[in-house]
Amino acid sequence: MYRAFIGDSMTPIVKRTKIIATLGPASSSLDIILKMCQLGANVFRLNFSHGTHNIHKQNIDFIRQAEKKVGHLIGILADLQGPKFRIGLLKKTKSC
Repeated sequence: MYRAFIGDSMTPIVKRTKIIATLGPASSSLDIILKMCQLGANVFRLNFSHGTHNIHKQNIDFIRQAEKKVGHLIGILADLQGPKFRIGLLKKTKSC
């Protein structure tokens, strides 16, 4: 369980849920990632259908830097592209 403090209160709040934050162009900086961690994000989702290897590596490095600053583990969720189903008319062949 993760304990958080709200405002100036020193009473710990036990958080039983996990917050997953998706990183994108507007949230891919160390400052934003650190702020999201401080506000309760536990896991960061990287959408591997978009972006480059360098961008994803940079985001992973930012997440690990933020993890050290906040002092607790942060998960990374790698969202991989699944199969693409194409719907449409098929050409009729003799085997059909």
